[in-house]
Amino acid sequence: MKRKYFALGIVLAAALTLAACGKKSTTTGNKQVLTVATNAEMATLSTTKYSDTTSLEALENTFEGLYRFNAKNKPVLAGAASVNVSQDKKTYTFNLRKNAKWSNGDPVTAHDYVFAWRKMVDPKSASPNSQRFQPIKNGTQIAAGKLPVKDLGVKALGKYKLQVTLESPISYFSELMTGAPFYPQDEKVVNKYGSSYGTSASKTVYNGPFVVKNWNGTNLKWSYVKNSNYWDKKSVSLNKVNVQVVKDASTAANLYKTNKLDYAMLTTDYIQQYKNTAGYHTKTIPLIGYMSFNTHRKTTANVHFRKAIAQAFNKELLVKKVLHAGSTLNGIVPKGFAYNSKTGSDYRTDAGNMLTYNLKAARKQWAIAKQELGQKKITIQLLTSDTTDSKQIGEYLQSQLETHLPGLSVNIRSIPLKSRLAATSAYDFDIVYGTWQPDYADPVNFISDGGQYHLDDDYQNTNFRNLLNQAATTYATNVNQRWATLIKAEKQLLQKDAFTAPVYQGAMSYLLKAKVKGLQISPYGTVLFYRNVKIK
Repeated sequence: MKRKYFALGIVLAAALTLAACGKKSTTTGNKQVLTVATNAEMATLSTTKYSDTTSLEALENTFEGLYRFNAKNKPVLAGAASVNVSQDKKTYTFNLRKNAKWSNGDPVTAHDYVFAWRKMVDPKSASPNSQRFQPIKNGTQIAAGKLPVKDLGVKALGKYKLQVTLESPISYFSELMTGAPFYPQDEKVVNKYGSSYGTSASKTVYNGPFVVKNWNGTNLKWSYVKNSNYWDKKSVSLNKVNVQVVKDASTAANLYKTNKLDYAMLTTDYIQQYKNTAGYHTKTIPLIGYMSFNTHRKTTANVHFRKAIAQAFNKELLVKKVLHAGSTLNGIVPKGFAYNSKTGSDYRTDAGNMLTYNLKAARKQWAIAKQELGQKKITIQLLTSDTTDSKQIGEYLQSQLETHLPGLSVNIRSIPLKSRLAATSAYDFDIVYGTWQPDYADPVNFISDGGQYHLDDDYQNTNFRNLLNQAATTYATNVNQRWATLIKAEKQLLQKDAFTAPVYQGAMSYLLKAKVKGLQISPYGTVLFYRNVKIK
């Protein structure tokens, strides 16, 4: 399987340290310690295997690539000291930092990037993030098994000189390079641990501002500790971030209210309950909620069944009565995310609605589906994670679908996120609900990925694939034509085939104590960056 699926319940996070009495914060002074709660287990510390937000947050705080986001969420050089770009904008030559080291003392070299990137696109690795390498020369063909990994457009020109070649120029290259799929790996350590690499803190090495401690692969508590070998450690104030999994949203909110947390994410009903609390903030983000279908099963492989499901639930009611934040979503690309560089227009506005709440259309498709399947009554299972918000959204979808589609029964299966990811990878689901956040601000990030499970393996519509290829090559530098081509691809994916069903666009609502300075939120979702945090 080659698919990234961010099966999130939205991340809960917070900062706390307890004094000896257990009540008074001791995060001031020189201790610089935060305690953070997340609502889901961590699945892996391997950059080639992650597919969940908890793992992503760990990777983005403990690894570093050629670029990173600065305090203003703008991409800046990180693992690279300088870069030269060819006149045709297709070849980037990086001079790496010679003082960059892995946490075990090994130097971070150009070969570490070549090794990790080739591993990412190798079909044998079955990385859920291999599609990220489509802009890199030969990335698509290698991932499809049509070319050897050595043909990937990345070369070590010297110990500290890396050359990256693209298929065509792209405007979002620096943003793309901030992502975890483009981090290096220490080949010596990867070979030492083999398939066990990244399965625990002790079987991973790091080149970012922090290292992971005390994660054995299954436990619900771990820490990020300042990396003494990080090249820019003088810029890092925090000494430690303690992490614990707290799946109940009310627990994190109550800890904040009683001054035991400095930061807490709010979801669903707790947004209403705590919106008048000091330190409350909210903002729309390019996170989407969606349903994905197992097209290997007879019922969910039926396009009329998928179209019925996608149009049979009231999205506005979901946002107002269940989520209490965010907005309706009628396409896979959210609004306020990607803009045409020529016209300045929002992609979602230009593309329009793809799949709306339309009960008449849903019931028409439902009747056709039942006829083709030869069934008057149909029972399916909706898979969700066991976080508070995921379960509540699952229950809402269950109620809407059973009410609006006569003869349909929906059973909900809510399990820990790590288990849910494994079940989805193994095709052990009918419909799965999850959320997903992007890596860079371009519509193709959602259209060619967007959390749509098994998209690369199972959705082989020729028109869709040709349109994506045209957008990446023929129209790569023709902004308006590329835009129009991506809109056609999204219409094929959603309107014609309903391969996935958009549910909503998310918002991030949280509580933050004034003494926590410099806590960054990813411009593309809910991931927290701790590099610039100081406790006053």
